[in-house]
Amino acid sequence: SCDISNSRCDEFGVCRCDPGWDGERCNRCVPTPGCVHGSCDQPWQCVCTSGWAGRFCDRDLSVCSRLQPCHNGATCVMEDSGDFTCLCPEGFHGPTCQRRAGPCYLNRSACKNGGQCEDADGFASELTCRCLAGFTGRRCEVDVDDCAMKPCANGATCLDGVNRFSCVCPAGFSGRFCSVNLDDCASQPCLNAGRCLDGAGGFRCVCRPGFSGAACETPWRSRESRTTLDWDGGGTRSAAITSGGGNSSRHGDRLLKVTVSERGGCGPSEPQLIVLLVLAATTLGAVALTATLVLQGRGSTWWNNQELQTTSYHLV
Repeated sequence: SCDISNSRCDEFGVCRCDPGWDGERCNRCVPTPGCVHGSCDQPWQCVCTSGWAGRFCDRDLSVCSRLQPCHNGATCVMEDSGDFTCLCPEGFHGPTCQRRAGPCYLNRSACKNGGQCEDADGFASELTCRCLAGFTGRRCEVDVDDCAMKPCANGATCLDGVNRFSCVCPAGFSGRFCSVNLDDCASQPCLNAGRCLDGAGGFRCVCRPGFSGAACETPWRSRESRTTLDWDGGGTRSAAITSGGGNSSRHGDRLLKVTVSERGGCGPSEPQLIVLLVLAATTLGAVALTATLVLQGRGSTWWNNQELQTTSYHLV
């Protein structure tokens, strides 16, 4: 029959146990889950058998006598919890008194930046430091320069850290090492249907006919060339040249508009020019008249000579 204090009997005569009880008649308690060397009087208990202790009865109380875990003449003491403690003699330390009071013990914090001190459990004459990544030196006091190998590409700036580095990329590059060339044409910087050519850290625009400029932003104003020359009559001359048109679409073409103004401080005025022209004309006239008279005189002399020769011939 069922233990009615721990179960109920169904219509088929089968015992239905309450939580924490087990067995055909529901008269066996269920111990604490994980109980190793123990039993129970009530559900979820773990009553340790002789020689064992602990919440789950898994601590051997005979460890001191059976295993003798303490070294260098230390005394082993068992606690009620099942743990043991080693009472170390002078000059030794550690959980089981296995370490001698060597250089690491006598020079505590000798290793810097988290380095581990090693002295063969105190039996070495000198200590050594096992450094964490990113540090070096006898006492791990030197921070390794992670930028020494120049890991950043494309002229990026390397910033050294503790066992790490970071790259500050220039414009046009990204990525951990600044090795990724960004598409500078993604923002469509070329205007007026210009064609964009992506480069390393920049772009270049190939402009359509009729436009120029770094971003093809400047339209050509004229398709003809015109030159204008003005003279104000007072010794001031100015020239204006406007150039445009053409079929070149090379990058960098510009609309050319140049104005040149030149003042001649020594040039003659208009009245002075008139006087000079009159004097020049008079001089030329005098020269022409003189030349004419000379030629006429020579012609008369030649003719008289011819007549004299003819007369002589007749007399003979």
